Amino acid sequence: MQIKSTAKMTVLGLELEVQSLSASAPTDAPTLVFLHEGLGSVALWRDWPQQLCARLGCAGLVYSRQGYGQSQATPDVRGASRQVDGQRHGCLLPDYMHHEALVVLPALLQGLGIERPVLLGHSDGGTIALIHASRHPVAGCIVMAPHVMVEDISVQAITAAREAFEHGPLRHRLMPFHADVDCAFWQWNDVWLSEAFRGFDIRPELQGITAPLLAIQGEADPYGTMAQIDDITRAVPHAQLLKLPDCGHSPHRDQPEAVAQAVQAFVESQATDLQENGIA
Repeated sequence: MQIKSTAKMTVLGLELEVQSLSASAPTDAPTLVFLHEGLGSVALWRDWPQQLCARLGCAGLVYSRQGYGQSQATPDVRGASRQVDGQRHGCLLPDYMHHEALVVLPALLQGLGIERPVLLGHSDGGTIALIHASRHPVAGCIVMAPHVMVEDISVQAITAAREAFEHGPLRHRLMPFHADVDCAFWQWNDVWLSEAFRGFDIRPELQGITAPLLAIQGEADPYGTMAQIDDITRAVPHAQLLKLPDCGHSPHRDQPEAVAQAVQAFVESQATDLQENGIA
């Protein structure tokens, strides 16, 4: 049984929506920290984090980044990026995932007393997980459909998303999951379609990852090719890959049981390794 609670937490002066999943019994398993996609939020994960943590018998943490879900919105989200009273106003900059991984996430984890978590990130959240794991100690890193560089297929899909938001059903579909749906959409879409973002590439940084790593990619992902996770193994030879047929950009929704089995095997193998080495 999982005990779920959602609240607002102030992190670096920002009010962020934070959901805690507490294991019903004491456990020495690491906390699983869920990092959402570019249009995601706590609510858009639905019940998957709770189900996965219950399956693994571990605690979990889910949060919405600034401008998403019920977290504090970004003022003038399509304007020029600037600092006002120590807070960002305006559009995201090309290094926004580095800022989240190296500034916001460490502050959040420290505030909650979480050390060496297992990070589980989807899409942008996967990229954030990789960047964090390259600089900070983690028990493990699991990424689904991450972006390690910008591909033409990604730009094409994100351009199509803009059309669907402005003239199709996407805005209406996202409204239940974000307090400010326009902020959530435009901060993601504008930076990804900016010329400055085309050079985004974290592949050289991945060599800093020493923690166990599992990368999952759908074979029918419209936002990225297998090059995204194949390039991870070139920098991180110990990384495990899972390539899923009949799967798009959201492996946990398209192939939930296959992903759950892979995550469970990954987490349990790390626990076994720690016990055998006398660490746990």
